[in-house]
Amino acid sequence: MNGIVYIIGAGPGDPELITVKGLSYLKRADVVLYDRLAPKELLSEVKASTELIDVGKAPQKQRYSQEHINELLIEKAREGKIVARLKGGDPFVFGRGGEECQALAKAGIQYEVVPGVSSAIAVPAYAGIPVTQRGVSTSFTVVTGHESDASSDIDWRALSTTGTVVFLMGVKNLSEITGQLLAHGRKADTPVALIEQGTTKNQVVITSTLENITDQAEQIKPPAILVVGDVVNLRNEINWFSQQPEFTSGIF
Repeated sequence: MNGIVYIIGAGPGDPELITVKGLSYLKRADVVLYDRLAPKELLSEVKASTELIDVGKAPQKQRYSQEHINELLIEKAREGKIVARLKGGDPFVFGRGGEECQALAKAGIQYEVVPGVSSAIAVPAYAGIPVTQRGVSTSFTVVTGHESDASSDIDWRALSTTGTVVFLMGVKNLSEITGQLLAHGRKADTPVALIEQGTTKNQVVITSTLENITDQAEQIKPPAILVVGDVVNLRNEINWFSQQPEFTSGIF
């Protein structure tokens, strides 16, 4: 009899931000396929007998193609095992979780999706930046930072007139992203923030303007996100995380 696959969102970096359900399923798993951005502290919560498979993808480098990952999920489930697919953030927010679900459904494998806390909202929150704020921004848009050229399907004109825009994995193409926004009408003095390793004790935040952020971002490395909009100025009042004692986990 086939097993089951749990597609679990591990959250944005702080291991305690995984959901109760996600942690419960992880502890039951016979096999865990985990991503590069999934907090490694979570792997200490699995059974001693659990098989751990690192399927993480780094820029310009990957151990397994997405197709191979899909095949592994199906293979392990057909062995009758409980399989946890541990993904950073939320599985359906640029996490390719939908593709894995499609493959499992086609193969007749039972699966369940456990949503995770997305870095698109959690990382700005830990930087003291609410993505929406009454009187400042009543909407926010999440965009992949991997696509920045004119041939992509990103509507740069719309992004240049909307509220808050959050670019995930936007460091590599930072100059192209800011250039597109400026070219399509976003004001040069729009407040922006770059946040590296958000929600962790290694979090680094740089604030600047859309016009100047590229020149100030040399020390920022992936994983990092870019936040564009007037809400960035609220960090001056509610920069709560940097005021806390050094992050230590209470359950790991």
